[in-house]
Amino acid sequence: MRITLNGDPYELAGPVTIDELLAKLGIDGRRVAVEYNLVVLKRAAFDQTIVREGDEIEVVNFVGGGRGGGMQDLVTIADKTFSSRLFVGTGKYASFPLMAQALEASGAQVVTVAVRRVNISDRNKESLLDHIDTAKYFILPNTAGCYTAADAIRTARLAREAGLSNWVKLEVIGDERTLFPDNEGLLEATRTLVAEGFVVLPYTNDDPITCRKLEDAGAAAVMPLAAPIGSGLGIQNVNNIRIIREFSRVPVIVDAGVGTASDAALAMELGVDGVLMNTAIAGAQQPLAMAEAMKLAVQAGRLAFLAGRIPRKMYATASSPVEGVVTART
Repeated sequence: MRITLNGDPYELAGPVTIDELLAKLGIDGRRVAVEYNLVVLKRAAFDQTIVREGDEIEVVNFVGGGRGGGMQDLVTIADKTFSSRLFVGTGKYASFPLMAQALEASGAQVVTVAVRRVNISDRNKESLLDHIDTAKYFILPNTAGCYTAADAIRTARLAREAGLSNWVKLEVIGDERTLFPDNEGLLEATRTLVAEGFVVLPYTNDDPITCRKLEDAGAAAVMPLAAPIGSGLGIQNVNNIRIIREFSRVPVIVDAGVGTASDAALAMELGVDGVLMNTAIAGAQQPLAMAEAMKLAVQAGRLAFLAGRIPRKMYATASSPVEGVVTART
C-alpha cells in the first residue's frame, strides 16, 4: 500500500501501527512528534494508531538549541514540554533568598517542593512558595519522607488539593539509613495515583526491571538514582543507567547522588532526558556558582550525546595523515 510520508510517496507491505512504522524507519519514537492525517498524536497512541492506504504521516524531531535557526532541544513529559533538562530541589539552603538566586542561576524550569504540615503554632513563618515565581517555574510536589505507599498517596492527594499540581515526584522510602526506595510500595502507589489521574514521576533504584514495571504501571517518567540521596557519589552503575535509557519508553531522569558538574555531564552523555538534584547545589560552598556549573554541565552532556562520541579503542589512532611525513635520510 502507498502512504505519504513527510511529503513523499512511501510503500508499505500492509497496515502497520505508528510504532511499527517508526521501528521500520529506525526512528526512536521517544524523540519525535508524529502528525497523522493532520492530527498531532499523543505518544501513548503510537501503538494503537493504524497506518492505512492513503494516509499522510509527518514525523518531526528537535535539534540542539543555540545552533543557527534550529528548534530548541526540548524534553516532553506527559503533557508538558521544557527547554531545560536540569530539575532542581528547594531544600537545604541557608535562606529562602539564596534558594531563589540558585534557581535563577540554574536555568531550571521544574523545581520540586516537599509537602509538609502547616506550622500551626507559628503562623508568621515565611512560606517557601513566597520566594518562588510560580509563573516562571513549574512546581513539582514530592512525597519525600514517606515510608509507606499509603502515606505517599495521601501526601500526593493533599498536594493536588492544595492547588499545586496533579503531578507528583513519588517517593516511597524503604530504609531510613540509605533512603533507598521501597520498590514494592512504589509500584503500589504508582498504580493507585495513575488511576486517579496523577502524572507520576517515581524515584527508584537503578534497576531496569523495576523501571519497566513502573512504566507498565503508567509512570510518565522514571527517575533512577545515581547514588544514595545526598551522598554526592555520582553515578555508581553506569551500565544500568545506559540499559534503562535504552529500553525505556518514557523519559528517564537521573535523580539523587549527583555531586558535581562532571556527574551531571556523564548522566546526560548516557542519553538520559534530564537530571534532578538538590544537595549538590544547596550544599556546595558556593551554591550560585555550582548552580551555573550544573546548568552548563547538563547542556554540554546533552550536546555531546547528540554529537555522538568516537568509539573507545585500545590503541592510538593518528590524527594527522602519515603520508608525506619527513623522515631522516638513510
